[in-house]
Amino acid sequence: MEKRGRKMGRREKPEFEQKLLNLARVTRVVKGGRRFRFRATLVIGNRKGMVGVGVAKGSDVSDAIQKAFNDAKKNMVTIELAGSTISHDVSAKLGAARVLLKPASEGRGIIAGGAVRSVVNLLGVKDIVSKSLGASNPLNVARVTVKALLQLKAPRVPKAVAPTEAVAAKSE
Repeated sequence: MEKRGRKMGRREKPEFEQKLLNLARVTRVVKGGRRFRFRATLVIGNRKGMVGVGVAKGSDVSDAIQKAFNDAKKNMVTIELAGSTISHDVSAKLGAARVLLKPASEGRGIIAGGAVRSVVNLLGVKDIVSKSLGASNPLNVARVTVKALLQLKAPRVPKAVAPTEAVAAKSE
């Protein structure tokens, strides 16, 4: 006997994980009173080098979150990581928000606050040190973090082991 309406088996894992940074109720005053809408700021990532920040407004919370998710998907960036950290120090400025990102040794963890922590966590970085200066607005801090991450150069391969030698050593 088959059960209707339910799918058997496990649900598949979503393509991207998401973190809601900010949910604001926005008010517009009109002749009859106030009109309320919701603005959602969302970070999405796959923890394998892809991350995106999106913001959108909607008439209800779920509508705003869905629109922000679609906006974040459009603004996805891919960043090459050096193991569990970034390859070198970077800093960026966007409006009043400034962010400094520094690589950390293995096992140090994510030393970052608020929006920076969410962005680097969903990117897949496990060890990083950061400092957010200036603005505390989560949207601006998340955007400047992505801007800083885009400045990263590809991690260097040690000269002692050339890539072709490493592949040959593995196959033996």
